[in-house]
Amino acid sequence: MTEITLDTFRRISDFEWEIPKNFRSDMRVPVRVFASRELLENALGDKSLEQAVNASTLPGLVKAVMVMPDMHQGYGFPIGGVAATDLETGVISPGGIGYDINCGVRLLSSRMALEEVKDWLADLATMLNQLCPSGVGVDSNLRLSKDELAEACVRGAQWAKAKGYATAEDILFTEDNGRLAGANPEKLSQRALERGKTQLGTLGAGNHFIEVDLVAEIFDAQVAQVIGLYQGEVAVQIHTGSRGFGHQICTDYVRLLQNATRKYGIHLPDKQLVCAPIDSPEGQDYLGAMRCGANFAFLNRQLLANRVREAFERVLAGKVESWHLRQVYDIAHNIGKFEDHLIDGEKQTVCVHRKGATRAFGPGSDGLPEVYSKIGQPVLVPGSMGTASWVLTGTDMSMQRSFGSSCHGAGRVMSRSQAKKNVWGEDLFKRLKSQGIEIRAGSMAGLAEEAPQAYKDVNRVVESVVGAGIAKKVAKLTPLIVIKG
Repeated sequence: MTEITLDTFRRISDFEWEIPKNFRSDMRVPVRVFASRELLENALGDKSLEQAVNASTLPGLVKAVMVMPDMHQGYGFPIGGVAATDLETGVISPGGIGYDINCGVRLLSSRMALEEVKDWLADLATMLNQLCPSGVGVDSNLRLSKDELAEACVRGAQWAKAKGYATAEDILFTEDNGRLAGANPEKLSQRALERGKTQLGTLGAGNHFIEVDLVAEIFDAQVAQVIGLYQGEVAVQIHTGSRGFGHQICTDYVRLLQNATRKYGIHLPDKQLVCAPIDSPEGQDYLGAMRCGANFAFLNRQLLANRVREAFERVLAGKVESWHLRQVYDIAHNIGKFEDHLIDGEKQTVCVHRKGATRAFGPGSDGLPEVYSKIGQPVLVPGSMGTASWVLTGTDMSMQRSFGSSCHGAGRVMSRSQAKKNVWGEDLFKRLKSQGIEIRAGSMAGLAEEAPQAYKDVNRVVESVVGAGIAKKVAKLTPLIVIKG
């Protein structure tokens, strides 16, 4: 394996770099990295860039494999990776989507000023923790039969609307209206169905969270007003995905597609890149199952949003003028979707793999709510616990250069096991408490895994995507309450 160094890259701009296609003989397309020089140098410390080069060998790729500044080593593909494949000659790869299918973020806004609610933050934190089940293996209060789960997987967040758990506005302001067409429950294993039927409406553990935030700073007042964010007021983020259900789907198909890779004569530099032609029976089976996982996650966040609203009402009704929470947007971080993009000047439908990357469609793009068409899609970038999060919008440049994609978070620099060795959970808890942040966590060890020092500086990550022109700043959020599994 040829070593990747700074000298490997062709500098396109201060925030865009390229590993040329001729770097390795098996590369089909170049690798393009959106990052500052500092973040690029830091990325040389793990295998994320090597994984991006490996991913560039997959059949049917178009333009380039993209890597965002929050990149870090993942399974097969780097986390922060974006790749698009041709529908006729290309493949679908579970490693390019991830184990937590449609891990994503939902942002809710309010018209409550911090001054109105500050005396009730501890009560609100406790109520959120009580109403939103979190932690490894924790079950939901909503128990579904396998047939009911199959229906929910087909309908996604729209299932919640039919049951009274979502408003029409919630659906409108969810990516793909909370439902990917083509979900096929018949392609799910019995084990996946068994794991999923008790997990809808649960937060999980790891880096998943519910966070009550202060809108600390506005960078574009006009856009912020359109999406409903005002400085000094309170907002809520919900970060979770498809839980063990999605993990099982990925596990099942990583195993099943090993045979497909051999069957279709696909030569891979890394077996973690297992894949199948999109138009093959195996590829179609995975797509049907993956879409079930994606719809499950959209629904999961919708059900949690419903419980968050209930918590706000229980604690704040009669104490503030309006406790209502309006949905700003809900976005997917780990997903594969068919989208139209300009390839060599012509519109082409491709399969876009986003793994630890956010869709960031620019103004006028198809699929955006009319109210967002002029400003571009909201892009939600949560930071590490105790640090800032960002609201951005997609740009015309993101459509031209990154398949309408941007970063998804801060990005890890320390493994969970390393974090537990280096950080004492009780000390972190006290430090966050001293900053005025109400913390509710399932364990101190779990808290330590998500310590801020385990992540990159999200502000520098955001500066890279903004500097590259693939996103624009709208607002900066800071935490008031953090709920962790």
